[in-house]
Amino acid sequence: MTVVAVTRALVSVSDKADVVDFVRRLVAAGVEIVSSGGTARVLAAAGVPVVPVEDVTGWPEMLGGRVKTLHPKIHGGILADGSSKEHLADLEANGIKPFQLVVSNLYPFRETVATAGVTPAEVVEQIDIGGPAMVRAAAKNHAWVGIVTSPAQYGDVAAAVESGGLDQALRVRLAREAFFHTAAYDAAIVNWLEEGADLPARRVLALQRAEVLRYGENPHQRGARYREAQVASWWDVTTQHRGLPLSYLNLFDAAAAWEMAHDLGSIDRSAVVIVKHANPCGAAVGGDLAEAYQRALECDPRSAFGGIVAFSETVDERTVSRMEEAPQADVVIGPGFAPGVVERLAARRRNTRVLEAPPPTGDPLHHRQISGGWLIQDHYRFASVDWTAVTSRQPTEAELADARFAWHVCGHTSSNAIVLAKGGTAWGIGAGQQNRVEAATIAVAKAAGRAAGGACASDAFFPFPDGLDAAHEAGVSVVVQPGGAMRDDEVIARADDLGLAMLFTGERQFRH
Repeated sequence: MTVVAVTRALVSVSDKADVVDFVRRLVAAGVEIVSSGGTARVLAAAGVPVVPVEDVTGWPEMLGGRVKTLHPKIHGGILADGSSKEHLADLEANGIKPFQLVVSNLYPFRETVATAGVTPAEVVEQIDIGGPAMVRAAAKNHAWVGIVTSPAQYGDVAAAVESGGLDQALRVRLAREAFFHTAAYDAAIVNWLEEGADLPARRVLALQRAEVLRYGENPHQRGARYREAQVASWWDVTTQHRGLPLSYLNLFDAAAAWEMAHDLGSIDRSAVVIVKHANPCGAAVGGDLAEAYQRALECDPRSAFGGIVAFSETVDERTVSRMEEAPQADVVIGPGFAPGVVERLAARRRNTRVLEAPPPTGDPLHHRQISGGWLIQDHYRFASVDWTAVTSRQPTEAELADARFAWHVCGHTSSNAIVLAKGGTAWGIGAGQQNRVEAATIAVAKAAGRAAGGACASDAFFPFPDGLDAAHEAGVSVVVQPGGAMRDDEVIARADDLGLAMLFTGERQFRH
């Protein structure tokens, strides 16, 4: 395996964390340091011997620093193939010394974009040109040059230089990371330039693996969690207090439960959601957390076994007391846990993972892969605020509250979806059916009369009046649905015949 001894390094970084100590180690190992701009000033101020780039090129920095390393004496020294007689002759003829190491990270573009009040001109100035050129040149010539793009690499690289040089495996790894570094940087620039478009004509995703999972959707499939490059997600700051590592479906279902718990938390501070296969099998708000948990569990205790339980508030002793006698949960997720709660869960629920998480965050655009491409849409949200009562009977305030809760649960449930709710509890949930009547039939059977006097929510319009008949069988008094069917008049007339109040939201909430 070829080892490249390092005698000359080019150092030009925006992120100057730990760079002085790193370069001191290089100098102590006999490496000549060439540097530019602010990096050269920082190194010189620290007493590190450094050769300014302009002394190498014979040209001063110009255009406010836009041009300083774009010169044959820099790029020739980076790109020369040490096995090519022609390249070596060119270096000698032009007085160019080769580099064996380039240390460069790029202008803080993402950070600038995220700064409040920043102007487009200020953002443009943070589009690096010389940096990506050096990084890509060194990565291309990784047979002869090592490329360092992150302070996290300093330790390994310094140790390799001190021990005699950079081996091939290290150079290849550094090159791989360098090309990803520039690809992610360009992706951020493209996405910024596309901002303001309702649906951008170009969408570049640069994803880095955040963790390898135990397996994918099934044990014979490999799986991992990825995140957008250089962007920490809420998962990265979530603490797992106990339990086995999370699997693909644990993450998928927990994300669905956590988002729903926060949504229902906007209706009432105490919200509890139990999710199975990405669909709620229990949901409740109101009272205290222990009471809400008990009602959410009672929605469908059989399906709750092996599910995900998400809490909108800190889980307290009273709540965990209820959980100790409940079916096993695969994951419990909440914003916090009172002292002793995690230990109590561990004592009785050996396989339960316990997650403490910040509020869920997500990209405003929702991406989904299909065979041969991607689908992109706005992230799921509830858009309408003004509902229309279309029946002779108007809903009461209590019915409106039930309807609002049922509508929000319905919007987090796979289509076709029907939700029957009363008193801040989803007593019947019919999810993922091929027709709406069967979804209603399932919801009615699960509610078992407990939604009488409450609300029925449908994620899309009732195409025929028979869907209302199933809701009426459950004893509900108000129906909330998008409206917009060809037979809306027939559906409204049927609601009037049944004495139901009915609300049109004007928005569909399909979720596939």
